[in-house]
Amino acid sequence: MATLLTHGGRHPERFHGFVNPPLVRASTVLFESVAAMEGRTGHLYPYGLTNTPTIEALTEILTALEGAAGTVLVPSGLAAVTVAILSAAKPGGTILVPDNVYGPTRRFCDESLPDLGVAARYYDPLAPELGALDERTIIFIEAPGSLTFEMPDIAALVAAAEAAGAVTMMDNTWATPLFYRPLEYGVDLSISAGTKYFAGHSDLLIGSVSANARSFAALKRIHRNLGVQAGTEEIWLTLRGLRTMHVRLARHQENALAAARWLAGRAEVARVLSPALPGDPGHALWRRDFAGASGLFGFVLDAGEDEAKRFLDALRLFGLGYSWGGFESLAVLGELRHTRTVRPWREGPVIRLHIGLEDLEDILADLDQAFAAMRG
Repeated sequence: MATLLTHGGRHPERFHGFVNPPLVRASTVLFESVAAMEGRTGHLYPYGLTNTPTIEALTEILTALEGAAGTVLVPSGLAAVTVAILSAAKPGGTILVPDNVYGPTRRFCDESLPDLGVAARYYDPLAPELGALDERTIIFIEAPGSLTFEMPDIAALVAAAEAAGAVTMMDNTWATPLFYRPLEYGVDLSISAGTKYFAGHSDLLIGSVSANARSFAALKRIHRNLGVQAGTEEIWLTLRGLRTMHVRLARHQENALAAARWLAGRAEVARVLSPALPGDPGHALWRRDFAGASGLFGFVLDAGEDEAKRFLDALRLFGLGYSWGGFESLAVLGELRHTRTVRPWREGPVIRLHIGLEDLEDILADLDQAFAAMRG
């Protein structure tokens, strides 16, 4: 994978020997004749929205990373989720969604899909009751789950879908294709918020969807018809970020595992939410399926919400902000009370951490002083 990240999407011979593909900004593409314009559907670069050498470079490397038939790019991670769902949604159909799903995904399923005649039904990711499935069913997977990091049995969900002719899609942002390749395990569409680890520097928004041969034609069609494409500069910067993703992820994983173990020993922590830890309920499934863990995990505070807010406000190295996957450490208070319908959250407040690339001793020192401030 390191060699693919280093060399994928690069063709110096096409660009006068320059190491990196060019940043091509384009709308109009000129044709040599009317005949060429009439045959533009077979043209490699018919219009700036459709394809450029910059778009081509990023889709090429992501398709190879995912082991996919093809990839489309969109302006954000949420757009990747919605485009993937719309590519497979059918009137009268159902989408089965894990109860711990990313909040904006739930909002789209609840507020937008009913207008298209698609019903959303939520399942417990640890004990899914899927009900009757057919070819109009989508099974949406998020592994691990948003904020609370439950690990579903992906293989069992895929097997149920395959038996019924249903479509599966997975938000794989947490693991990236370096630690898990959904299509290799039978999932039809792999969704990524490239904003996070692909780009890696907290300075852009982008998303991608990669699909197998069964699902790519429908994905490409809805992508074209919606007219959604990532910005040229965002694409180019994401391509640049990918070159170091394996190096960054190794450090994120190392720091995060050490921080999770440290937190597990703190009296202020009821439990750590990370499938990479041996005591986690999802650890066996994580070990079976995944090659690593990213820098994102959470913990349940053995205290109330007021104490959780004092802890967060006391952090100095950690920033308080949404998103994650950049080089810096971040923390947020999980909002769970109104986002679970199958299994309500009854434990203490959840604090989600993204562990960055800082020195580990500085990360732990900041957490330590925040606990001290919380206790008063």
